[in-house]
Amino acid sequence: MVAVAALPDVTPGGPAPAARPGQRRAWRGIVLVVAALYFVVPMAVSFWFTAYSEGQGFSLAAYGRILSAPGFLSSLLLSLGLAAATIVVVLLLTLPAMLAVRLGASRLGPVLELIATLPLVVPPITYVVGISTALRGGIDALAATPLWATLIAVQDERFPIILVLAYVVLTLPFAYRSLDAGLRAIDVRTLVEAARNLGASWPYVLFRVIIPNIRSAIASASFLTLALVLGEYTVAALLGYQTFPVWIVTISGNDGQLSVALSIISLLLIWLLLLTLSGAGRKRS
Repeated sequence: MVAVAALPDVTPGGPAPAARPGQRRAWRGIVLVVAALYFVVPMAVSFWFTAYSEGQGFSLAAYGRILSAPGFLSSLLLSLGLAAATIVVVLLLTLPAMLAVRLGASRLGPVLELIATLPLVVPPITYVVGISTALRGGIDALAATPLWATLIAVQDERFPIILVLAYVVLTLPFAYRSLDAGLRAIDVRTLVEAARNLGASWPYVLFRVIIPNIRSAIASASFLTLALVLGEYTVAALLGYQTFPVWIVTISGNDGQLSVALSIISLLLIWLLLLTLSGAGRKRS
């Protein structure tokens, strides 16, 4: 008997043939090239603007003037300090609350989600006007109380705590979504019950059981917070603080090349911090 080989289905109504591996790699390459051009071309044009002038030709003098520019180091350190404080406060507020909701108060989950996403519907200009109005009214109302000194201290120009509190509210929706995705990927209740049955304390459960399993989610929330703080202008400018974005806008009117060079450096700095946080979020073997 002669074996009859099965013929492939070539009927008009049959399923479409799957793409070949070579075709998939070609499409991936095209997408990556287009994405690279989308990011690299503006960066290249900006770099050329900062490095070339008709009178001097090609020169990197604009980048050499960055470190000597007045206010550069102080504003950068201020923004980095505000970002670090904001990350710590956001994680301390959101992570314990989300764990408490998942472990013992699941009915409050929608309430917590509503509170966390509420800042998305408030325009930043309205938000900062409300803050400034509350500060002005609080100084007059608390002038004869011990809280007056506290209200003045949170507005210290060297490290304005009021900006940290404002940034916490602005970054809350993004941090909440990142942590929520990480907690949904693991069985929190089973992990906690198993650790508690073995005699682990609550701090041990949090730092040695939960946090290592959501390290990537914490890194994502930290990066989103860092990116927002290093790029936020409206709140800091209207409240009168000289953060790094405010300083860039202030100096842009005096030296265009220096302003664009600073923007490129800040973008590269954010990318470097992103890679650092991404590496910190990966599990090490």
